[in-house]
Order: sequence, then structure tokens, then C-alpha cells
Amino acid sequence: MGAARFDLPEVDAFTRTYWEAAAEERLLVRRCGAPGCGRAHHYPREFCPYCWSEDVTWEEASGRATLYTWSVVHRNDLPPFGQRTPYVAAVVDLAEGPRMMTEVVGGAPGELRAGAELVAAFREGTPVFRLAGE
Repeated sequence: MGAARFDLPEVDAFTRTYWEAAAEERLLVRRCGAPGCGRAHHYPREFCPYCWSEDVTWEEASGRATLYTWSVVHRNDLPPFGQRTPYVAAVVDLAEGPRMMTEVVGGAPGELRAGAELVAAFREGTPVFRLAGE
């Protein structure tokens, strides 16, 4: 995956599938296959956080989400974030159900509203989101 980046978690054998898909501009979630559960979750885990089943598989997400909350970050001294300010740190609800921390890119922060429709975008192999229709 190249040189270490301080803005990404360390890739290991389990998460490699997730990051390789992101490099191909595909967003993955994990879905439980246990009878009576079937819920999707994110961040990737080797078990279902709802029923504890280990019957979980990777699933390609639609890339659609709604904005739950956000904050415009104007100052961050940690590399590489300082060069990106201002940026929009956000929590989104994926169409598949899980809530995900991310960044909203493009557009003006003043255009954001709770419940706004978003679509996945990718920056350097990292999933981010932008306003739908932008």
C-alpha cells in the first residue's frame, strides 16, 4: 500500500480487503449472515457487533448516505490535516444502515444540512463523501 500515512489506520491482513476495494473506489461494509440478524456494520470487524456471530461477509455498499452531523475544522496541527484546513469532519448514515465517520468534500460548508443526501467519493484510496448531485 506504499508509504505509511498518518491519516489512515494501519492495514492488516483482515482490513486489506477493505482498503484494496477503496483503492478501486468501492466502499465495503460487513454484513451478518446469522439467522434473525442480517445487519450491516462499519467499521470492519471479524464478528457482528449486534449478535456476536462470526458469520460475517464483505458486501459492496451503494455509496449513498445521509449526513447525520458535521463540524468544520479550521485548525489541526497534525500532519497531513494542517494542509487540508478548513475541512468538514462528518458522521454519515450509510444507506445499508451503519453510521460512519468520514469527511465531506466539495461545496461550501454552509450548504450542509442534517439529512442531506450524500454519495461516496474517494481521495487517494480513502472513502469520503460529497453532496449528491454535486
